[in-house]
Amino acid sequence: MIIKLDREFNSQGLFNNMGSDISAQTVVNSVDSELSSQGVDNIMDQITAFLNQPLFELIGKTFTTFDLLLVPVVVIVGWMLIKAITAIITSRLNAKKVDVNVVHLVRRMANIVGIAILVVTVLGMLNVPLTAFAFVSGALAIGVGFGAQNIINNYISGWILMGERPINVGDFLEVEGAKGYVEEIGTRSTRVIRVDGARLVIPNGSLLENTVVNWFLDDKNKRTNVRVGVAYGSPVKLVSELMVQAMKEQPEVVEGSDQTVLFDSFGDNALEFDGFLWVDLSHHRDLRVIRSNVRFRIHELFEENGITIAYPQRDIHINGELKLNK
Repeated sequence: MIIKLDREFNSQGLFNNMGSDISAQTVVNSVDSELSSQGVDNIMDQITAFLNQPLFELIGKTFTTFDLLLVPVVVIVGWMLIKAITAIITSRLNAKKVDVNVVHLVRRMANIVGIAILVVTVLGMLNVPLTAFAFVSGALAIGVGFGAQNIINNYISGWILMGERPINVGDFLEVEGAKGYVEEIGTRSTRVIRVDGARLVIPNGSLLENTVVNWFLDDKNKRTNVRVGVAYGSPVKLVSELMVQAMKEQPEVVEGSDQTVLFDSFGDNALEFDGFLWVDLSHHRDLRVIRSNVRFRIHELFEENGITIAYPQRDIHINGELKLNK
């Protein structure tokens, strides 16, 4: 072995510079280095053979161990990139004070485009042509068309809602007897927070197919009314003035709007008045709370001015004598 190495080193010109004083330790180190190199090569060959080992064949493509290990890594990294890019876009739009519904639509679109690019990228890395899925996609479309009509309808309705925007996040809706604020408009369903705090998940198809009352569709200025009955004999002009005063004092009343009081009718037990006022429902203000505050103030003003709020009563007329026994 020493004679063989000596000839090899001489052929490379190494011993020409080192002379004849080369030590035995140098020769031993050279041998160890050569053996280590051979060991590393063997390990790399085994790893390469393991990664290139074919596992199964699908759609005319042979999948190896390397393919199965590569796909999860690419999917995880790609998904993290999609989330990061979407977060950056959303933060920049929010910084520019873009409408929250536009931000929501852009975020959805960015996620869909990113997922589509990720799928195409993975298929390209695996050398799987998209035409291989033509037959499968056709059969799947037929099955979906028959078995998932409602789901597809809800998804399409979701895109229509986000595109046409008849309903926006924060709107106050009345849907099938339920009332609440829109929390989120998804691609399949819409979440609504009821006035009692409960959350409703409403399919998007129902929002387009059924009648929905949107209190905030055009603006947030809405008219409401407060009905009051006073006792017969009350000064009706003063009653009207006090009701107008009570309505004007409310902070939610739209500035510059007119508050109207109508003498509605001579009721069985009271003189009935209706007060109408325009209020601003921004910042999730509740009409019931506003009407309640108006009634509180009317009651205070009536008490200060000696006006009695009527209550149900009946007059009984008796023909004949009435005897009361103690």
